[in-house]
Amino acid sequence: MASTLVRTVLVTGPGGAGRTTAAAASALAAARRGQRVLLLTTGRPGPLDTALGRTLPPPDAATRAPERGPAPYAPAGAPWTAPVPAAPGLWAARVEGDEHLREHLLALQERGGPVLDLLGAAPLHPDELAVLPGAGRLAVLRALRAVRDLPAAAPGPAAAAPSAASATTAEHPAAEDGLPDAWDLVVVDLPPAQETLAVLALPEQLSWYLDRLLPPSRQAARALRPVLAQLAGVPMPAPWLYGAADRARAGLAAAREVLSAPTTTLRLVAEPGPAAVDELRRLRPGLALHGHRVDAVIAGKVLPTGSADPWLAALSGEQQTALKTLDEEWADPDTGTALYELPHLGREPRGPEDLAVLADALAHRSGTPERLPGAPVAPAPHPRAPHGAAPGPGAPAWTVEDRRAGEGVLVWRIPLAGAERGDLELVRRGDELMVAAGPFRRIVPLPSALRRCTVSGAGLSDGELRVRFVPEPGLWPRTP
Repeated sequence: MASTLVRTVLVTGPGGAGRTTAAAASALAAARRGQRVLLLTTGRPGPLDTALGRTLPPPDAATRAPERGPAPYAPAGAPWTAPVPAAPGLWAARVEGDEHLREHLLALQERGGPVLDLLGAAPLHPDELAVLPGAGRLAVLRALRAVRDLPAAAPGPAAAAPSAASATTAEHPAAEDGLPDAWDLVVVDLPPAQETLAVLALPEQLSWYLDRLLPPSRQAARALRPVLAQLAGVPMPAPWLYGAADRARAGLAAAREVLSAPTTTLRLVAEPGPAAVDELRRLRPGLALHGHRVDAVIAGKVLPTGSADPWLAALSGEQQTALKTLDEEWADPDTGTALYELPHLGREPRGPEDLAVLADALAHRSGTPERLPGAPVAPAPHPRAPHGAAPGPGAPAWTVEDRRAGEGVLVWRIPLAGAERGDLELVRRGDELMVAAGPFRRIVPLPSALRRCTVSGAGLSDGELRVRFVPEPGLWPRTP
């Protein structure tokens, strides 16, 4: 595992908004500032190849990045192809899904051989495994796990924007294979926004399912399983099953570590217009509920203003209205979230020349270097919880406000920007709270202090859900 996590930008947005092009432009803009950038795409072959003017290896096991342990390529078994140099300081690779899923299903089949034999099941041949829906989602999780173990460059002052020719190996020390010995930035081109938010919620959800179905506390009985197997007279699958669960937990924990790191942010890409404004508004509760930080909103395919053509002038005017709304709703100097514009080229971007024009549009925006796309970000501050109200393992850093002196309650303050009161749902089950905001839901453990309380009500105000808890007298120490 890398001692310091590499700066990671996850690019998503509504479908058809030019996410892949914006991801490539962001990566190229950072490379031109002297950063060593790895661009990963989860999309189908074609769009990124066209934008870069380079053909990436197909998603095939034969071209996968060599399994060399912690190296500039990736950790062993990283689910992406060998990185291809796309520009000085920039390498690109394609995330694989199908081949890795096949390999893991075959490995699971081998480990579960005794159970399959007991059931009389015939083993599957590799050629019989078809591509399954959802393989791409699992590949994204494996990619995030591998990103966790990439060697990160030591932090330093922001570099001035060098010319393409100045980004040489003298500035970027390379390994023997031509790749840098560490990375400054990883840009990941993800699926459309709704699917991406579902994928990014999977590590926490799957960990919750594993803990329910195969609690770690029950693994202490492993020593008794050989005896139970002899008594039952059949092979016991528990050892390999718990071993698989342990490996799954480790992988999910690694993905969660990347997603929760202060060095990881989301970048939203949208074509400015009423539909995009509404779509991004619908995403806000999900982003807030899962604690995803947005470092930039990139408006793509922006038309020039002042056209003499009435039709183009009307479209441009509609875009300018949407841009104003996006700036008002998303740009925030306190959090570093900024709005950037990519001009419409009059055609689909093709090749490095077009991509360079878009990268220049990002690199030359006004603002400090720290707010340029791909630049380092500072951790978002979280208010300190009162004594006894610290979040438990896996709990979000939501503030618990102590109002016992005046109102006799503790208030859990949950940021839910963009949520509507009619879309909210709260359910407490034991020491957990299920929070739902429209299509987004999350089950979180209660802080230790709130576990000794009962829920007395909740209210939504100023983009914040405030859940009130009343201490149970029998569970709280008496005060003199």
